[in-house]
Amino acid sequence: MPILVSIVEDHAPVRQIMAEWIGQSPDMTLGRTYPDAESALAGLPEHPVDVVLMDINLPGLCGIECVRQLKPLLPVTQFVIVTVYMDADRIFKALAAGATGYLLKRCPQMELLQAIREVAAGGSPMSRNIARLIVETFHTVPPQAPDLERLSDRELDVLRLLAQGQEAREIAAELNLGFNAVRTLVRRIYEKLHVHTRRDAVACLQFQQG
Repeated sequence: MPILVSIVEDHAPVRQIMAEWIGQSPDMTLGRTYPDAESALAGLPEHPVDVVLMDINLPGLCGIECVRQLKPLLPVTQFVIVTVYMDADRIFKALAAGATGYLLKRCPQMELLQAIREVAAGGSPMSRNIARLIVETFHTVPPQAPDLERLSDRELDVLRLLAQGQEAREIAAELNLGFNAVRTLVRRIYEKLHVHTRRDAVACLQFQQG
């Protein structure tokens, strides 16, 4: 089945070139195209596609915020940023918003089409310069220790028991607390450590210890 692709791009000549490239590819079908984020937000939930090519610098709402709002509505759709920007801040914001690929607009036709195939198959395509920039950023920014000092003594007790593999009811019995009280403490631990899972919370504790 052909890959269904939509384009969100305010510059009409660029939008037309990408549309022609997709139209020339036998394994792709061009869906609707949108000149701004607002029309994409209105149209894409009603006409979902496999892959969306998204510009960042759009009139009105920017492309990154557009992805952030669309991704929860279209969890299966893959968003690929296609832009002139290659600074680390925008790249990481786009990926955090839900984009799974990041290409520069100067990329040739074959690179763009291959990126669409790759992201549709579960990959995360990026222009060479973008991939190198991400690697260099990780090399230059040291990992930050989790802020365990924000946890209360009781929250630390719960976190240590979580690290030992105990479940909430076991922790409640161990600490002589109610089950709901333990759940509240776990939620506060997640909030203070900026994590969403037990594994990540335990990793914070292990980071400090190791």
